[in-house]
Amino acid sequence: MLVREVMSTVVLTIGPAHTLRQAAALMSARRVGAAVVYDPDAGGIGILTERDVLVSVGRGQDPDTERAHGHTTTDVVFAAPTWTVEEAAAAMAHGGFRHLIVLDGGEPAGIVSVRDIIRRWAPARSAHNAPVVTA
Repeated sequence: MLVREVMSTVVLTIGPAHTLRQAAALMSARRVGAAVVYDPDAGGIGILTERDVLVSVGRGQDPDTERAHGHTTTDVVFAAPTWTVEEAAAAMAHGGFRHLIVLDGGEPAGIVSVRDIIRRWAPARSAHNAPVVTA
């Protein structure tokens, strides 16, 4: 199975001047855990995740004044749509992150998350092998 088969092609893109509150509101509204931060002045493409917002708020920083550029990961590992899901999962496990921006021709084509991979792998398991989790 390839990354292009599991990735989300709806990519939330924000600018570096967005506040963390604005970024969080957009991520929440779109039900995504990451936003691509496009900053042509600082080298291009980065990623802001829900974890980045959580760390900032946990440090007592004001989400109305903190800007995305100060919390964006810029040394991003990018995936290609032709990677296998196993390659994407290995990159995430090795790097300790949960999202990969998928580039096609140098442009963001999607994002693949751990959740996307699990959703595809889980149906392959038989129903009697999967644990039941209730909240």
